[in-house]
Amino acid sequence: MRGLRKFSQMHEPHEKTVMTEHTTLHTVHAVPPIIERDPAAVLDQLAPRIRLLKDEMAKVIVGQEGVIMAALYALFSRGHCLLVGVPGLAKTLLVQTLAHSLELGFSRIQFTPDLMPSDITGTEILEEDAATGHRRFVFGQGPVFTQVLLADEINRTPPKTQAALLEAMQEKTVTVAGKTYRLEEPFMVLATQNPIEQEGTYPLPEAQLDRFLFEVLVEYPTLEEENKVVEQHSFTPLDRLQPVLTREEVLSFRQAIAQVPAAPNVIEYAVRLVRATRPVSDGEAPDYIKRWIRWGASPRASQYLILAGRARAACEGRYNVACEDVAALAPLVLRHRLIRTFQADAEGKTTDEIIAQLLREVPTE
Repeated sequence: MRGLRKFSQMHEPHEKTVMTEHTTLHTVHAVPPIIERDPAAVLDQLAPRIRLLKDEMAKVIVGQEGVIMAALYALFSRGHCLLVGVPGLAKTLLVQTLAHSLELGFSRIQFTPDLMPSDITGTEILEEDAATGHRRFVFGQGPVFTQVLLADEINRTPPKTQAALLEAMQEKTVTVAGKTYRLEEPFMVLATQNPIEQEGTYPLPEAQLDRFLFEVLVEYPTLEEENKVVEQHSFTPLDRLQPVLTREEVLSFRQAIAQVPAAPNVIEYAVRLVRATRPVSDGEAPDYIKRWIRWGASPRASQYLILAGRARAACEGRYNVACEDVAALAPLVLRHRLIRTFQADAEGKTTDEIIAQLLREVPTE
């Protein structure tokens, strides 16, 4: 708490609103909006708001609390999520519910083999003035100009189209015909991928996988959860939702979370954990890593562990990052950044099993 109190007041830059074709719900909030500029005062209100948000989303989404919290951590960390799960687990509905509950713009792109980059970013259109007959090129925005973008079945489109998202995900900009357009913050990509059906798919290149903060596994519901899903099934589930947070509040929480301190020993633990995944890292990697891992995680993984750790700590009402935050987020951050060897496949070692063994053996101090 003291570490946060000493920061001076934050000043957020004014951002121009980008109009989209998607309407946004406007309702009166049950709790007052965030107006304080002191980081600690802002974070004092985050944990209660998170509980309200989970209660609101529970009207539509049964279970999947881990997936919801991972998406929120990514949002507050300026990151993106890759959701991996079989069809029918409400991945698309979960993303829509999150966008509605946060009062953010939402767009959905169904990735197909014939999808073109301009179908994502937009393109220039020749427009004629009916009065003067003058013609000019006008940029027509694509669905990427939103705040929460659902990239459905992202591995069903060729690499050229997949790469159209790289600039938007990393730089938060879109460049078309030599002109650069800035995306409105907050901007987050939630991409889905089916792990079973691989025919006619294009595996995501490593450069694009590395742009995702988390890879989240969406599991089957429990017996009780599945009973509840069937019992409360509705064809218009989003009609029940009321926004819990506004865009301005999300940005305010982002600014405050970025100032949550991380102690040197926590940073060192994150770095040691990531360096232990590299089979060529000056003897720091255990022998089983050299046998099972071909390529380890980059320094970006170390950064993401601390960035996401700040969000996790703040959402749980704590004001500093702990080693437990790094350990809890390690599978989400590392599982899509480790490339296994043929030996690991032959021994039946999954990436999650290797990460779990690392977490047991790499000391926190």
